[in-house]
Amino acid sequence: MSHTDRSAILLSLAAILAAFLVAANIFEQVPHLEDEMAYAWQARVYAGGELTVPSPPQPKSMLVPFVVDYNGQRFAKYPPGWPVVLGFGVRLGVRDWVNPLLAGLGVWLTYRLGKKIFDEKIGLLAAFLTLTSPFFLLNSGSLLSHPWALVLSSSFVLAWLDTFSLPGHEGREKRKNQKEEAFAPLAVLPPPKWLTTLVAGLSLGVLALTRPLTAVGVGLPFFVHGLILLRRGDGAVRRRVLTIGALALTVGALLFAWQYAVTGDALHNPYTLWWTYDKVGFGHGVGRRDGGHSLHGAWINLKADLDIARSDIFGWGRYSWLFLPFGLWAMRRKPAAWLVGSVFASLLMVYTTYWIGARLFGPRYYYEGLFSLTLVSAAGIFWLARTMGARKGWGKTYRIGTIVLVSFLVGYNLTSYLPARLQEMTGLYGITRAQLTPFQTPEARSLTPALVIVHYERSWTEYGGLLELQDPWLTSPFIFAISRGKWTDARLADDYPDRRLLHYYPDQPLTFSSELRGK
Repeated sequence: MSHTDRSAILLSLAAILAAFLVAANIFEQVPHLEDEMAYAWQARVYAGGELTVPSPPQPKSMLVPFVVDYNGQRFAKYPPGWPVVLGFGVRLGVRDWVNPLLAGLGVWLTYRLGKKIFDEKIGLLAAFLTLTSPFFLLNSGSLLSHPWALVLSSSFVLAWLDTFSLPGHEGREKRKNQKEEAFAPLAVLPPPKWLTTLVAGLSLGVLALTRPLTAVGVGLPFFVHGLILLRRGDGAVRRRVLTIGALALTVGALLFAWQYAVTGDALHNPYTLWWTYDKVGFGHGVGRRDGGHSLHGAWINLKADLDIARSDIFGWGRYSWLFLPFGLWAMRRKPAAWLVGSVFASLLMVYTTYWIGARLFGPRYYYEGLFSLTLVSAAGIFWLARTMGARKGWGKTYRIGTIVLVSFLVGYNLTSYLPARLQEMTGLYGITRAQLTPFQTPEARSLTPALVIVHYERSWTEYGGLLELQDPWLTSPFIFAISRGKWTDARLADDYPDRRLLHYYPDQPLTFSSELRGK
């Protein structure tokens, strides 16, 4: 292991710690987005060994965001890839460490990609840029699926390059110097092609089980490359291309098996059970705009996504793109680099077919292509510092100037942009861990088991933030319901005769009453 490898490991460990600190101090290890609430609920169900649970009486009163009730069963609308992984964390009692650990692995894989395509130093700089990215840290500290999908996408790309674009071997290739081979560390030997083929196919297939549209975006450039290989490659290369495709399709097809298991119809997308218009594509019935999703709407979404990306990717004000043109020039003669660098652009194109953007955590639909930007930017920085200066005869001046500029930009991010960006996410939607405190007092516990009717005033999140205390089977000491009127609430209480009925008003968090306020 080289000195640079050890430095990359330290960056990966730092990423784990940084992501966990964001999860603990900014998000307080509780879900804030509806997506996170659904994922957390789904992970608990899977950790319990089930795909669905029976729908409760009056399910609208017992709302869980993006969790649908269909044919008497309750299940989340999201594909199973990420909730299964998060479910292992739930089962082991380390749910809040899952994404930070994946973030550390994502940094390491970014380094490995850079080392493979360019060199160790560029790979290390790309890993560092990833670690300091506000976009990376915000998503890595959440309960969203993106860190897992980033690991899958970078594993797929790395395995594909090992299989086709870089020197490899079947078993152990003979070296010219047999003595050198005998004493060579195992780590310097290229991985066998059967293994990289297996990893590539499985990674892309599991990505399809996690974020199907993202899998299309990540896989598209390699699909084109695969077609070229099928035409120009020999029999062994063609078999590997077809094997990767077959593995990815076989694993990805499990998505339809899951849809059949939860809805009874393999082609019924559970997204449409929550919003009928929540589909991919264009035209009437897709999205909420009059006339449906259109190219104009796609352009509006894309511009808004790129606008927040200019700041959030590296936290350099509006100049996160600064070194990309130089990086594109630096990699102009590297086909493997163009293949990897095209992933972000492919995701941009593919997600124009989805009717809504996602910008609160940065342009998170493109998170799985983050390594494209960090690697190209790192290559651009080194090109400026080394090649450009050497050509002009001002090598030392260019190196010092580039170092000063990058140091200033990173310093600005770490001291100004990143703290402010994290601060604005604190207490997102009014959800904090303090919401749970009233239910953790000895006085409150003495009232259990209880059905708590929540009378929220400002936002539904006054109810949603309490769902962390409730299990999917509604067997926890407290279960929560949204007040839907006096008579509906009374009928709901009749459905839970073994539980004490409590009315809860968030503006009086320490008061629990069996009567409506004012009665």
